[in-house]
Amino acid sequence: MKKRSSLSRLMEYAGNYKYLTYFSWILSALSALIALVPFWYIWRIIRDVLEVYPNFGKAQNLLHYGFMAVLFAVLSMAVYVAALMCSHLSAFRIASNLRSIMMHHIAKLPLGFAESFGSGKLRKIVNESSAATETFLAHQLPDKAGAVATPCGLLALLLIFDWRLGCLSLMPVALGFLIMMSMTGKKMEQKMKEYQNALDNMSNEAVEYVRGIPVVKTFGQTVYSFKKFKASIDNYGKWVISYTKELRMPMMFYTAAVNGVFVFLIAAAFFFTQGGVTGRFLLNLLFYMIITPVIAVTLTKIMFMSENEMIVADALERIDSVLTLNPLPETKAPQQPEDASIELKHVRFSYDGEKEAVSDVSLKIEPGEKVAFVGPSGGGKSTLANLISRFFDPQSGTVKIGGVDVRNIKKETLMDTVSFVFQDSRLIKASILDNVRMGKPEASKEEVIRALKAAQCMDIIRKFPQGADTVIGTKGVYLSGGEQQRIAIARAILKNTPIVILDEATAFADPDNEIQVQSAFDELAKGKTVVMIAHRLSTVENADRIYVLSKGKIVETGQKTKLCEKGGMFAKMWNEYQTQVQWKIAEEG
Repeated sequence: MKKRSSLSRLMEYAGNYKYLTYFSWILSALSALIALVPFWYIWRIIRDVLEVYPNFGKAQNLLHYGFMAVLFAVLSMAVYVAALMCSHLSAFRIASNLRSIMMHHIAKLPLGFAESFGSGKLRKIVNESSAATETFLAHQLPDKAGAVATPCGLLALLLIFDWRLGCLSLMPVALGFLIMMSMTGKKMEQKMKEYQNALDNMSNEAVEYVRGIPVVKTFGQTVYSFKKFKASIDNYGKWVISYTKELRMPMMFYTAAVNGVFVFLIAAAFFFTQGGVTGRFLLNLLFYMIITPVIAVTLTKIMFMSENEMIVADALERIDSVLTLNPLPETKAPQQPEDASIELKHVRFSYDGEKEAVSDVSLKIEPGEKVAFVGPSGGGKSTLANLISRFFDPQSGTVKIGGVDVRNIKKETLMDTVSFVFQDSRLIKASILDNVRMGKPEASKEEVIRALKAAQCMDIIRKFPQGADTVIGTKGVYLSGGEQQRIAIARAILKNTPIVILDEATAFADPDNEIQVQSAFDELAKGKTVVMIAHRLSTVENADRIYVLSKGKIVETGQKTKLCEKGGMFAKMWNEYQTQVQWKIAEEG
């Protein structure tokens, strides 16, 4: 199957605006041809001056020719501005449509998609890849039409006045073109992909590093503790330096070739004037010296355009990497959960298709039970929570809520059944009121305030003059990790779902906030089925049942007292936790 061009792909998103794109090419090409007319008037000025030499006062039409040259130059600029207006209108529409289509598609993808794909990489694709198409359509395509029209007009001018000098002027162009071809093509296309990949990795790791700054501060670490971030910067630097050195020699020869037309013209002048200099030859030689720099500018434009086309092709591939991902299948015969129970049967799941994050896990949580998932990092705790919420579907086995396979529950129904409080709660740049109301958009202000009270948030509200109407993220209004967590809990309280999942929800709570966060949890958990994921084992002491996970499997199950008596993995974790707490108390004392 023939691969479609980037342009034809982009025109699919343009609608009727694509005609503006085509019209911009016509105007740009016309502008380029009009821009050559002043050179003809310059030739006439030189001719009239040479004809009356040395009596320059006899030249009659210099003012008229000069005025006409300026007029056509201004006209060329006006036509070019009109071309850019057309191309920008189309480019903005296409970029807007691309972003809209991507965001609508992302909204349909499983909720765990952003985490596995990489939020930094995803942001770069949505913003920068679509912006690359905008620059290509708004500037580079019209310029390409002008760059194609310019050589056509130049060719006529070069050959009309003196075909010998014209052919000599084209020789460095041909040489420069050959050197340019060696720098572009498939090899350059691969280099562009490597460059964008390096940028993606650096962007992704930068986002993860910024999110992890609280951990860096807590444990007194430096940037070097984030080895992936530093490695991505080092790899990018090595790649750029290596690529620059590789292109240094070809670029040097290219620049010398396209700007070396004067060498050919001067050599021609010595050769053709051995029998004497004619006024006509001198006129043409001067004119060619004036006009030939346009060739170098045009050729350089074409070279950079070929590079930009590769960037756009790569941007479209990255956009496709998002658009080709399939949403989780929706059932055609949705069922309603009977209660707030959770059941997993022989569930297996892998993020990469190789190593299993969850391996043959089966468990049953009764309505109203409070259970905890604990264990070492990478044990599968968060993955199980993601599967219960249907952020992903298991490769095998079943996940049931209320006796119904989650794949047979409508997405909206599932979201009304399960609420999730993350360890790193995200608040949008909006009022506290609107952030909480996201849990229940139709809620009244009174309902939101009740949820804020239940989540122990009134001290946050009271410290701002605007109260609950305070906009987070503006004019220095920021909340601590524990305060953000309480706002997120208020959102979950307002949503009032029968099942609540708390994923490391006290991880970033400072000591002053931890008691209030825990009180908010207690309010949130009333009468609900609760699944807790925690490293702070003190938060799971009162759980009805604790599941200890390691390497994707449940290795122990039971209440805290029985697990400690058993002397297994949980007992070891509990003893280590108690030792850490005692050290902390001793240090504070």
